[in-house]
Amino acid sequence: MKEKKATLPNEDPLLIERIENTLATLRPYLEADSGDVSFLEVTDKMIVRLELLGACSSCSMSSMTLKAGIEQSLLKSIPELKGVEAING
Repeated sequence: MKEKKATLPNEDPLLIERIENTLATLRPYLEADSGDVSFLEVTDKMIVRLELLGACSSCSMSSMTLKAGIEQSLLKSIPELKGVEAING
C-alpha cells in the first residue's frame, strides 16, 4: 500500500486561491494609497509571507496595515492560518 505524502501548505492550490481571493478584496484599499501586496508563500507553520509593494514598501504605517488590515482579514477568512509576515516590512 502506498503511503500518502502530506501536502505542504504552499502546494495546496485551494489554500493559495483562498489567500489570493482575500488579498484581492484588500487590494483596492492599498492601491488607493499607491501601494500593493504580493503573495509569496505559506510556510509549513501556516504563516503567509508577503511582499509589500509601491508606497506600502516604505510607508511608516505599513506594519499597522500588515497586522490590523491584511493579517486580520486573512485570519478571519482562513482560520487555519497562524499569521502573516512581510519580507520587507
